[in-house]
Amino acid sequence: MVHPRVLQAMGTPLVGHLDPVFLSIMDDIQAALRWLFRTRNALTIPISGTGSAAMETAIVNLIEPGDSVMVGINGVFGTRLASMVERCGGHAIRLEVPWGQPLNPEHIEHHLRTTGPIKAVAIVHAETSTGTHQPLEHIGQLCRQHKALYIVDTVTSLGGMDVNVDAWHIDACYSAAQKCLSCPPGISPITFSDTAVDIIRHRTSPSTSWYLDCSLIADYWSESKRTYHHTAPISMAYALRESLRLIQEEGLDVRIARHQRNSRALMAGLQTLGFEPFPTADYQLTTLLCVKLPSFIDDLKIRKALLQDFHIEIGGGLGPLAGKVWRIGLMGESSREEHILALLSALEQLLARIFHHRSIGTAVAAAMATWSQSKNSYA
Repeated sequence: MVHPRVLQAMGTPLVGHLDPVFLSIMDDIQAALRWLFRTRNALTIPISGTGSAAMETAIVNLIEPGDSVMVGINGVFGTRLASMVERCGGHAIRLEVPWGQPLNPEHIEHHLRTTGPIKAVAIVHAETSTGTHQPLEHIGQLCRQHKALYIVDTVTSLGGMDVNVDAWHIDACYSAAQKCLSCPPGISPITFSDTAVDIIRHRTSPSTSWYLDCSLIADYWSESKRTYHHTAPISMAYALRESLRLIQEEGLDVRIARHQRNSRALMAGLQTLGFEPFPTADYQLTTLLCVKLPSFIDDLKIRKALLQDFHIEIGGGLGPLAGKVWRIGLMGESSREEHILALLSALEQLLARIFHHRSIGTAVAAAMATWSQSKNSYA
């Protein structure tokens, strides 16, 4: 979901990508992104493209042929990171764990000590394919000790979960506008540490992507240079600035707490209907719930009915989880009590109508009881 103010901002009359008005907007965006990433990094910018473009930006700028990169894989997007490393001529050391489980920092440390020179460690903070939260706090220190860069995917967490780039010693961190930032897809935040920028500036070979080459893009975003690289997506920049303003108005800690509160309520409601969390309780995302389907549920039939009858779209499982789980987004503007109640009520009606499930009112009541407990705990 996108806030009406963001959609309205997209209709603002266009200006040129070197117009003084737009240069001022660029400054606003950079300052807000530094606040959101919790960083002082100079090279903190939006990439012209979706989250996968931001992922590729991190890899093609930092990885050269022959570089070894340890990639944590516990779902689809860790696998995509490894593929991008290999397309750059790098050697992807795949640290794989079962889908739905987090990576163990001790295993990462073991490989850093025994595998030989590793240029970078790449981790997905919020694995969208499984709803799994990967704790990040201790891995950055390990990377520093072993002189490895720390690359983190926060596509499904930035703006909805705590992301602290500087405190966690992250060297490259990227996200996407259409997730917790509640902005239309097409522009994606990224930030590079000074160490990462130095590596980008002193590569032995040019980046394999001209369009995503941050040694060139950085000069456009530098206040003292403003050297043209490519035409910025003006309307998307308007939208991103407004979405960042909305986050600042709400307050980041308040926003994170809202996602936590609403994810607990939705899970409570779903469990009364027979759904169970796919990741273990300690590692569930608050921005996207991945739940195992009850045995009596027909995946495609119910999701199709949700869309046709109630105009509610939720995601099915990917890869080996296809037909076994649902992935329900609770990001940004979508993480609202009214949306959760609409989904639970729709599911109650469908299960009663199709499977004669005695569910009317149970899921909604469970969610509302959870919210009531949360409010009492804050009182």
